[in-house]
Amino acid sequence: MALETASLAATLSRFRKIGIIGIPPLAVIRAANEHSLVIHDLDEPLVREDLETASPFLPRVYCAILRTAVVNALHLELDAIYADTGPGKCDCALHTATILAEALPIPVICTKNTDTVGFGTPLCQARLPLLARMQAITGGVKSATAYDNPPPPSAPTAGFWGVPPRDFSILELFPDSTHIYGWARCMENKTPADHNLEAQFNPEVPTVFFAQSFCAKTALARYLAKKHPHALYLDVDVHTTSSARAKVQAFLELSGVRP
Repeated sequence: MALETASLAATLSRFRKIGIIGIPPLAVIRAANEHSLVIHDLDEPLVREDLETASPFLPRVYCAILRTAVVNALHLELDAIYADTGPGKCDCALHTATILAEALPIPVICTKNTDTVGFGTPLCQARLPLLARMQAITGGVKSATAYDNPPPPSAPTAGFWGVPPRDFSILELFPDSTHIYGWARCMENKTPADHNLEAQFNPEVPTVFFAQSFCAKTALARYLAKKHPHALYLDVDVHTTSSARAKVQAFLELSGVRP
């Protein structure tokens, strides 16, 4: 293990800017932090380029997150990319990494994040704007440390289960007292492959089960939504449509959830 850590540190010491797809193991993030590397989360929209520029590399039936990662990788100046291709991500991420390795002049390094040490989920359970909390959770993947001064837990009035959406505007529809579940909670806990944690939900509060269109997690989202006594299953592709917004608003209003 010491030798592997030394080898990882030696490799990362040659870089200044790296991109990540998914959540690489904490050892990678920690070494990158120690060398003060700039980390770009390629899953987030970072460049002003048409998503269709990913089409020569990925079919349109790939989720918008991975297509976004390809667009970012093509247009950002990076020294390397670290992609999680283990159980915390998906096979499509592995194929995307393979394609990028052929298309780019930089190393694309596949990793498998099986970290099990939990960092807690205070942001998922806090009473703060949902959009701001999700931004903090996704931003946290670039740091190997826990959050400073985590907010206290709150009682939930609604639930958002799923992955962070590509279009965060849908999160503006939820009250501050919404609790976060699903893979987003695994993100904050820094255990993306914790399937037991991912499958948890609160049957006592109305919950939107969300996934990106064409993502493998749509199956789990729909399955859990059927088990939940008061749920809305929703998948959204690139942008939040007026129809999707109307569904969420109607569901929350009919559930008696106040903004």
